[in-house]
Amino acid sequence: MSAILREGPPFRPLDWTDYMEISVVMPCLNEALTVGRCVAKALQSLDEMGVRGEVVVADNGSTDGSPEIARSHGARVVHVDRKGYGSALQVGIAAASGQYVIMGDADDSYDFSRLELFVERLREGHDLVMGNRFQGGIRPGAMPWHHRYIGNPILTGILNLFFQTPIHDAHCGLRGFRKDAYGRLGLTTPGMEFASEMVVRACLSHQKVTEVPTVLHPDGRDRPPHLRSFRDGWRHLRFLLMCTPTFLFILPGLFLTLLGLVAIPAAVLSGYGAFAGAFGPNFMYTASLVSIGGFHLLAFGLLAKFYTHRVDPVFRDPQVERAAGIFSVERGLALGLILIAVAVALGSPVLIQWARTQRVTSPAQWIFAGTLFSLGLETVFGSFLAGIINLPREPRRAEVSAD
Repeated sequence: MSAILREGPPFRPLDWTDYMEISVVMPCLNEALTVGRCVAKALQSLDEMGVRGEVVVADNGSTDGSPEIARSHGARVVHVDRKGYGSALQVGIAAASGQYVIMGDADDSYDFSRLELFVERLREGHDLVMGNRFQGGIRPGAMPWHHRYIGNPILTGILNLFFQTPIHDAHCGLRGFRKDAYGRLGLTTPGMEFASEMVVRACLSHQKVTEVPTVLHPDGRDRPPHLRSFRDGWRHLRFLLMCTPTFLFILPGLFLTLLGLVAIPAAVLSGYGAFAGAFGPNFMYTASLVSIGGFHLLAFGLLAKFYTHRVDPVFRDPQVERAAGIFSVERGLALGLILIAVAVALGSPVLIQWARTQRVTSPAQWIFAGTLFSLGLETVFGSFLAGIINLPREPRRAEVSAD
């Protein structure tokens, strides 16, 4: 059988004039007063550094002529239908041609004429270069006091606590990154939390992250900013919490579970005595609810870690991998059934006595048995849910060996 050869396009040697080193990406929504200045400053900075670059303005539905102004100053404009800071940046970055991308707001609060520090750090091999406004300086009127002294420090501190990041200004809008490194992060959030998602995923992926000082100036707009303090602050915090099941579920759940399970036996062993007022049935009911609620949180956390480990490469954890290797539905069922059996053994005498006398003579023992029974049930069905999460996502390829 002869092969059929199809004529392809003529060979074209690599032309280094096609190489684009820097793309400056600016999200834009009704920034007619400032976008032209920002584009001009960025192009001037690229020219002074002697690098081949471009400015991409990701317009998010402006109605004030911002796209035309940006284009007239030399920018390439892409239109983004889906609303949101993150949505605009995702489309703008996808359209960028440069090896490195520097992103910044089009409100003239960042000085695009001073990009050399970002370019230097990127050329040194860093994957993500964050601007640090607290190190570079915040001009009077550039940042509200509650952002400067409350919002930014708290959210940055939480991010560093949860993810062990080395960042001192996690929400600076001026930052640079390698486009290929960005592509491996898989960013998806559409709103202001995009800034947090980038830092979290870069650090979890063990990318090289650094900071450079940058100055924050008062923006040049004649209207309030798009940022809404409490709404967007909550979106950042919500995202950080959802990315760390350990802090959101597991640690609180473990504490509450142990607290309840220690308190109930303490009441049983005390025999009331001198502590009859403190360790009465109301105390034990409360301890039971605490332990069951804590176990719910613990189960949610373990299942969340198991799920994110399976579906998102950035969140893969060696400890979860080892736990997944040990876990099986059958082992979970065995543990749950053991808890149920212990609960039945403890509760049966009380139930028999109750049927005979119409009274619960050992409320502490009865409550403890009911608590263990509830935990056993959750363990049984939680094991099935973990097994569902662990089902193969793709069919395995059959390997056939020829004789």
